[in-house]
Amino acid sequence: MVLDLDATDDPIHGTQEGRFFHGYYGNYCYMPLYIFAGDFLLAAKLRTSGIDAAAGAMEEVQRIVARIRERWPDAKLVLRADSGFARDDLMAWCEDTGVDFVFRLARNKRLEQMIAADLKLVRAVSQEERDGAPTRAYCELRYQTRDSWTRERRVVAKAEWLGDKHNPRFVVTSFCEQTYPAQSLYEELYCARGDMENRIKEQQLGLFADRTSAHTLRANQLRLWFASVAYVLLNLLRHFGLRGTEMERAQAGSLRLRLLKVAALVRVSVRRPRARQCPPRRAVAERRGSGAKPLRSHRRTAVHGEPLLATLRHQPSVRARCGGRCLSTLRRGTTAAAGTPHWAMSAPSSTSGTPRPGVQQLDEPVQRKRGKPNLILPQE
Repeated sequence: MVLDLDATDDPIHGTQEGRFFHGYYGNYCYMPLYIFAGDFLLAAKLRTSGIDAAAGAMEEVQRIVARIRERWPDAKLVLRADSGFARDDLMAWCEDTGVDFVFRLARNKRLEQMIAADLKLVRAVSQEERDGAPTRAYCELRYQTRDSWTRERRVVAKAEWLGDKHNPRFVVTSFCEQTYPAQSLYEELYCARGDMENRIKEQQLGLFADRTSAHTLRANQLRLWFASVAYVLLNLLRHFGLRGTEMERAQAGSLRLRLLKVAALVRVSVRRPRARQCPPRRAVAERRGSGAKPLRSHRRTAVHGEPLLATLRHQPSVRARCGGRCLSTLRRGTTAAAGTPHWAMSAPSSTSGTPRPGVQQLDEPVQRKRGKPNLILPQE
């Protein structure tokens, strides 16, 4: 089980508590900490940006690892993060507790000097044999910082020539070379952490996790948790409710627009406005093909209640064509049982002015232009 850790910026535009300017992101922001296992969110902690990126990560990791091992004692755990989390205390804790890790390591002059020969080699191969195409090579290092690390660790280096410049990269890991060779460790294990950044963007863009406009830090943390709970629910819906459909891998924003925000088609005739729910045609076809209980047909499904009344009141064309007389009758008919095939609307009377058989007359008829009594259909 791979646990991904990452910190991101949450810009603020007011005088919120904990306001601080972050030099890397170039704005005033919070810096929340996220922990994922695949696409399952495990932690979302709001922090001020005037701290180290790994601040508070140790406590969250210890809590999560303890809960996982309580449920799955034999699970093999791996921590994966960028260079902001390559701290000696976190790596030493992982080594002492049997948790593996793969962290990106920020490059420096010592590391670049250790792979200087490989950088020259990939540049020569690119220019002489591959017409300047990007070329890369991987090598093994044993590295220890001068002050901050307490022990020497394995470092995998990528020496790359992009055609116009060098692009060296480094990762520090607890895996041995027999378990994960250099190229496999970097390309298959470490680079896969990019998907976690997509999950963070999904929350901020689709579920408004970056709306931290409250004044206090505690209130903004609560807002972040609301967005996190919404993500957890939608993610469970993807895994269990939409399995086997085209929306199994849809992002949260697509689920909101295509499932939660269901459109209603309002048609206005001379006599009455009608509203029909419009389920996606593909969703109906998929449910029929999978043997699941079919969705209600849009011909039988009607959106009723005050939300529809509020919608019709603000439709100029509806008010003009209906003269406002249908809305009052609609309001009277909202108590009808669900599934009533027609709206409880005003129905025309016979030529003699008496109601048709099977039609009730309202106790308090609304004044109409032609002076006819206001009628509704009986409830089934």
